[in-house]
Parts: sequence; structure tokens; C-alpha cells
Amino acid sequence: MRTPRVTTEVPATPHPTGASAPGGAPARGKQNPAGPGDPAATGARTRSQQQRRRRIVQAAAALASRGGVEAMQMRTVAERAGVALGTLYRYFPSKMDLVVAVVGEEIDLLERSIERRPPSAAAAAGRAVDVLMRATRGLMREPELADALIRSLIMAEVDTPFGDRMAGLLLRVAGDGLTGETATEEQFALAGSLSSVWVHELLEMLRGRRTYEQIQRRIEIAADRLLADFGPTPSA
Repeated sequence: MRTPRVTTEVPATPHPTGASAPGGAPARGKQNPAGPGDPAATGARTRSQQQRRRRIVQAAAALASRGGVEAMQMRTVAERAGVALGTLYRYFPSKMDLVVAVVGEEIDLLERSIERRPPSAAAAAGRAVDVLMRATRGLMREPELADALIRSLIMAEVDTPFGDRMAGLLLRVAGDGLTGETATEEQFALAGSLSSVWVHELLEMLRGRRTYEQIQRRIEIAADRLLADFGPTPSA
């Protein structure tokens, strides 16, 4: 468990109005240039909040990777992240919000991987399979975490962005830049169906019923059928 840093606060020595404090600090009574409305101060607060949020998500993922979602007790996550329990609840009102955030981090990693090395297959199905198998390899680095996250999302009683994000990612890659706004209803449905096939096959592998090679072959078959009308990438 991370040990909280203890800071000893030293009372400030009063200075006459208009005088400067030691070290050139602004005197009391003078306007502080880095006040609440100052862009630099706002930016620093935003960075601090982002870092705190990321620390919480990483703590939750670390706990889930060893003990599943059951290990993601809010108090335990707060202690591991080094934040107050109330702070944790301000960022994530429920455990499911934390699960969604951890999954979101995994999708962010996948998207960055695709930006660095876009799929090179000419056919839409081949590009989609590349994306889904990369996602499989990334999740299987932490199989307990993958199992906990996928099961939680499937059983969730609230809407989660996981399915739509994966469908949107497949659209962009397989549809050569399509988005949820530019794709037809049928195209979005087909991308979502392929994403659902992948989730099912991933769960089968986590249960020991499929090998990596088997789910790749099954996803290839599904992608060939579902994305047959997407067409190849146009020649440059």
C-alpha cells in the first residue's frame, strides 16, 4: 500500500501591508497574479486532476488483475491510489464507473497502437481482424483482469460505452475512416456484431475452451461475412 506523504505546514510570518515577503513572494494586500482565474493556475489544477484520476484507474486495474472485480473495493482502491475515499467517489461514483474507466484505458492503448502502426491489409475484414487480435493480445497479458472486466461489462445493468467504442474503432479501420456519424445504420450494426463475436470468443478463450489460433480463425470467418460489402482500401 502506498504510504501517504505527510507535509508539515509552517505558519507564515505576517508582513506589513505593502511589504514583500522573504524570497520575493507577493505581500499581503497585493493582487496575486496566479489567482483563481489565471490560465496557468487552471491548467495546473487540470493536470493534477488528470494525474489523480489516472492513479485511481491504475490502482483499480492492479487490484482487479490479481483478484477480479471483487478486489476493487472502493476503500482499497482509494488507499492504493493515495487519495481520500471522498475524492475517489467524486471521480467515480460507483464500482461500475471504475470498471468502465479501466476498460477505456485499454481501448485508449489500442487506439494509440493503431495510430502508430495502422493495419496494412487491403481488405476491410483483414484490417478488422488485425485490430481485434491486437486487442486480444493486450488483454491476455493480464487474463484475470480481462476476465473480470469483460464479465462485469456483460452483466452490467447500466449502459457502458464499451460496445460503441469498439464498433466505432472497427468502423474507422475497416471502413477507411468511417465514423458513427458518417456510417450507415447497417454498417454500424455490422461493426457492432463483429465486436460482439470477438467478446464472446474472448470469453471462451478465458474459460479455456478456445486457443488463440481458434478464436483468430473464427473472427476471420465472421469478419469476412460481416464486412464483405465494406470493400478494399482505395489505391493511393
